[in-house]
Order: sequence, then structure tokens, then C-alpha cells
Amino acid sequence: MLTVANRILLGLLGLALLVLGLAALLGGLDLQRRWGFDLPWNPPWDGPDEVLLGRGEPAWWREADWWRWLLAIGVPAAVLLLALWWLSAQLWRQRPDTVLVDSGDGYGALVRTRTLEDAVAEETGTLPGAERARVRLGRRRSGVRARVALAVAAHAGPAEILQRLRDEALEHARDSAGLDELTAEVRLRPARR
Repeated sequence: MLTVANRILLGLLGLALLVLGLAALLGGLDLQRRWGFDLPWNPPWDGPDEVLLGRGEPAWWREADWWRWLLAIGVPAAVLLLALWWLSAQLWRQRPDTVLVDSGDGYGALVRTRTLEDAVAEETGTLPGAERARVRLGRRRSGVRARVALAVAAHAGPAEILQRLRDEALEHARDSAGLDELTAEVRLRPARR
């Protein structure tokens, strides 16, 4: 999901910069007068010798209503907060991209996190009384954490399923990834029929 959001935000940012660049090029080269066409909007400059914002205070700013002030300050502030949120999401990912798994021959294999999650979910789904399982691996200060969402059949005992999940599926994942510990948060819910 983060890559989709990255592509959408970068696409929108690139489109906005392209439009602003073309508008500046249009005014800077005086193409409107040279080629003799009209724009549906009036640009703030009329020719290559004019500037976008002069030294004096623009007239629209002096005569602005309260909502224009709010718009002029609020929109850049919202864009700044969105950009900071996006930057923090890039710098701090909760989910590791790959996990080093012990292949048993003295070497390790770099496995995508999604592959390990699918393997743990498949093994968890084979436990007696477990209907469906979804596993997400994430980072913690103390190491790697697993979040398990498990649908339990009506006839199954939750204590037994939790015990087998801890002793079998999560233990196999911890051993294969070579982790000292693998903490888990398990959410049980009844299976739907």
C-alpha cells in the first residue's frame, strides 16, 4: 500500500510542478502575445519583464476576506503537514522488507516478509480448530513482532489453539528466521459459516 501511495503522491506532485513550469514558461517567453491566444484564466504576469510577486503588498491580500486568509495560510500548512507525514512514513517502516532465513546448510536465504507471513499463516490454518489465519510481521525495538488474526471454529478450544500456535507455527518461524524471540499478538474471532 505504501508503494501505491508513493506513486500517487509523486504523480500528483509531478503533475503540479509540470503545470506550474509550463505556466511560468508561457509567461516568461511571452507566448500568449506571440502566438495570439487567450487563456481561460488571467496569469499574474503579462510579459517576460514582470514578476510574479512585486515588492509591494498585492491588492488582493489587503482587500481579502477572512476566508481567503484562512485559505492562503491553511492550504500551505496542510500541504506541509502532509509532506512531513509522507517523509516520516518513508523513513520509518513498521514492516521489514526481507527476513534472513536459515536454510540449514550453513548459509542463509533472504526471503520476502510476505513469503514468511504466508508460510506461517498456512501452517496456522492447518491447526485443528483453526479456519483462517492472517499474519503480519512488524518491527519492534526488541525485535520482530507477529500479528496473527485467527478465525476459530465453534467446536475448538481457544487455549489449545493458542498453545499449538505458539509451540508449532510461531516457533518454526522463529527458528527458521534465526530470531532470539518472536513476540506475537493474536486476535481470535469466531469463524463465519
